Amino acid sequence: MQDTILEMRGITKVFPGVKALDNVSLKVRRGEIHALCGENGAGKSTLMKVLSGVYPHGSYDGEILFEGRPMAFGGIDDSESEGIIIIHQELALVPLLSIAENIFLGNEIAAMGVIDWPETFQRTAELMKKVGLADKPSTQIEKLGVGKQQLVEIAKALSKRVKLLILDEPTSALQENDSQKLLDLLLEFKMQGISSIMISHKLNEVSRVADSITVIRDGTSVSTLDCQASTISEEEIIRDMVGRDMEHRYPQRTPDIGETLMEISDWNVWHPENAERQVIKNINLKVAAGEIVGIAGLMGSGRTEFAMSLFGHSYGRNISGSVHLRGKEIDVSSVRSAVKNRIAYVTEDRKELGLVLENTILKNITLANLHGVSSHAVIDENREQIVAEKYRKALNIRTPSVFQKVVNLSGGNQQKVVLSKWLFAQPEVLILDEPTRGIDVGAKFEIYSIINQLADEGKGVIFISSEMPELLGMCDRIYVMNEGAFAGELAGHEASQEKIMSMIVKS
Repeated sequence: MQDTILEMRGITKVFPGVKALDNVSLKVRRGEIHALCGENGAGKSTLMKVLSGVYPHGSYDGEILFEGRPMAFGGIDDSESEGIIIIHQELALVPLLSIAENIFLGNEIAAMGVIDWPETFQRTAELMKKVGLADKPSTQIEKLGVGKQQLVEIAKALSKRVKLLILDEPTSALQENDSQKLLDLLLEFKMQGISSIMISHKLNEVSRVADSITVIRDGTSVSTLDCQASTISEEEIIRDMVGRDMEHRYPQRTPDIGETLMEISDWNVWHPENAERQVIKNINLKVAAGEIVGIAGLMGSGRTEFAMSLFGHSYGRNISGSVHLRGKEIDVSSVRSAVKNRIAYVTEDRKELGLVLENTILKNITLANLHGVSSHAVIDENREQIVAEKYRKALNIRTPSVFQKVVNLSGGNQQKVVLSKWLFAQPEVLILDEPTRGIDVGAKFEIYSIINQLADEGKGVIFISSEMPELLGMCDRIYVMNEGAFAGELAGHEASQEKIMSMIVKS
């Protein structure tokens, strides 16, 4: 295990006006799982892009040694030829192609320009067996869940004879069972002598599988922790990540809960394509002014489908039921009417559904309430800038200018832009679907503080999360959802992970 497979020395990477990496060093031993931790924007992904050749030799300072030899990668093909394979957080698969076609895309098994399909399918079946995929090699990618797609990416890496596997937030979109399978697979690879670098915000997973942990803060490597020499606590990792102790993972709050603000009655939704399949079954939910109400459940339980159907019938068909706000029935049959009636929805997929990535922070913040920055259908650019600056300061969006494109922000700052957009729409009820997915502990604390502030202002908050500790730490009341129906309800002070899982299992 002391044999070093990778050493990165003094890596410095500068973008116009920003030093993304400042003299970062990293050492990975052969056959180990090495975790890379840090807040959003710390430089983790940038470092891995340097390693994999996305940022070619000459565009950074420092040196890379792989298996003792200096490397000067001009692109991804160069790093892959050495056995360094990176799997990005956004999976690079072609949905309409089969598993076999995706695994060997760009690396086809062919002779004289003709693909050998029998050999391709046989090799695919062998690779799928290694990663635990039981589907047919001819199955289209779009028919697989995210967990299985992640395994296809790993099978693709194995097809290239991987020596060092880099995984960027590999479990961020996976349910717990799929996450455990993936971590078990990394442990199997370790036994086979394959090294892995795992970027992750899920510190419980890091603690479970990592042999070493390197923490990066503000573009600088601040510590390397040896998990084999001693037990490393999550508190130690967090302290190095954020530069301070975090006595409480969740901000303190004294609830001041008022009268019922919104009531949903007899809510039913059918699948948009399969008219015989009922997805949401007779949901009844109340949220009071100043209350944070959680919805717990496993992946596929119907939480997001319920939220989207409630917000302007964005999901499903044959939707029935009623929604009352302050005792008066309101129309939520379109997104426009839901927003008009003071309902907001922060989607779990901020990049695809929550933001216009190539637009500026300013344009994204005002997008849901253009009437608020316009006169006679003409946008007042000065008013628009004043509004954007107000929310940039209020939510501590880390950016030099509101004219910065959102695509260039870290995940935590992107999430603050999404929240700003909906806060400017002046909602009374906010539906937050996985509001802290893919962001680090420091940014999470800031998001939690914003949510508490909204509740303190008398707004109703519906909080959906796959992380049960998060629900237990934030919510005044928790509904437990399973197979499209509520299996039970718990007061926040009575709730526990065991009680929630028991309700799911028994329903």
